[in-house]
Amino acid sequence: MSTENRLKDWTPTSWQQKTTLQQPTYRDPAALERSVLELSRLPPIVVSWEVDALHRHLAKAQQGESFILQGGNCAESFDDCTSERVVEQLKILLQMSLVLAHGLKKRIIRVGRIAGQYAKPRSADMETKDGVTLPSYRGDIVNRAPFDAAAREPDPSLLLRGYERAALTLNFVRSLVEGGFTDLHHPEYWDLDFMRHSPKYEEYKRIASSVGDALTFFESITGRTVADAEQTNFYASHEGLHLHYEQAQTRFIARTQRWYNLSTHMPWIGVRTAALEHGHVEYFRGIANPIAVKVGPSADAAYLAELTRILNPERIPGRLTLLHRLGAKDIESKLPPMIEAVRASGAEVLWICDPMHGNTESTATGVKTRRFENILSEIESAFKVHAEMGSHLGGVHLELTGDNVTECTGGARGLSDHDLARAYRSTVDPRLNYEQALEVAMRIGRLSGARSLPTDSP
Repeated sequence: MSTENRLKDWTPTSWQQKTTLQQPTYRDPAALERSVLELSRLPPIVVSWEVDALHRHLAKAQQGESFILQGGNCAESFDDCTSERVVEQLKILLQMSLVLAHGLKKRIIRVGRIAGQYAKPRSADMETKDGVTLPSYRGDIVNRAPFDAAAREPDPSLLLRGYERAALTLNFVRSLVEGGFTDLHHPEYWDLDFMRHSPKYEEYKRIASSVGDALTFFESITGRTVADAEQTNFYASHEGLHLHYEQAQTRFIARTQRWYNLSTHMPWIGVRTAALEHGHVEYFRGIANPIAVKVGPSADAAYLAELTRILNPERIPGRLTLLHRLGAKDIESKLPPMIEAVRASGAEVLWICDPMHGNTESTATGVKTRRFENILSEIESAFKVHAEMGSHLGGVHLELTGDNVTECTGGARGLSDHDLARAYRSTVDPRLNYEQALEVAMRIGRLSGARSLPTDSP
């Protein structure tokens, strides 16, 4: 069936005819309609040829020719839309990609959880404290974090604030890229002020120096620069949770005769909203972006076969990514049948490991955290299982920050449960700090074995 025939019953609003979970309830539907209409008239945040370029990169990662580093905050805050915070986030992703390129000997494609990660799913619609019950905080694009009635009331005008913050963030990132900030000849640009005190700093400096020496050697004997060494592409992604926001930025592009979500390059569906018959799957099936779905331990063969059929019926490489989030304890038993089920269905997918969400736990005092050793264990098991199954692990998906936070335990400094109170800043999920994130990249690099580096990219 052609794409035109398959999507003849699809529109950017057809999801509204389906059951759709995790959507806020607005008191004033007319105000919501006004905000969506205004948002639909604003310029797009990304453009279709950027989306198509990422699609091509993902297709190569699906074949094992490149590796995806997808990372960023669990939930962005409007207050964090500052030059300092954006630069710190970009720095840690650049440092990680340098380390990964050195170890994996592959092109690293950087996809930030950035410029739109403002909505978060919640376990319950309401939250109770000291006998007071209010709507749950669903992210800055929906309501506000303080526990009072005014702050927790869903506000449709925040959709426009989210658009503005996302556009400002991504435009600043583009300016940094075009201005030479991502030049691999100058990794010293990426140092974080507090990084020099890290036990991993010297190892990172050795890797950066090695890459710099290799670039200099190549360029001196060939007389030409390595492609992408001076200017590195950077793509944005977020969970496409708030469907009114996603719908408003969905545009028909005459050049390709397809609909694109131009709020981001790569949206994904979370586990809680990935039911086959529900609104999120309905919306995602119609957009031309490369898309991803998070899959957990309950995803059986029948579900995976139907999910891949709905979202990628033409079996286009790079179109559909499955982000497996299984937990360190379950991955070696759960992942092989998932790979086999997808293979048996004939589907084309890119596999990426999310080692964060399956390893979330609470301390004795009720603080949500993740243990660094479990995160590493799940990544190592993912590489092992995919290799044994003749599959490719095409990337990792991490919640991380360039800040010096203490939200996940373990790592080079051996953070304990008692250390969490020192600098726990997340309003939703615990993130790897800059040091833990860099250590993850170093450990992945050591899993590579001997592989050759493409001559057109570091």
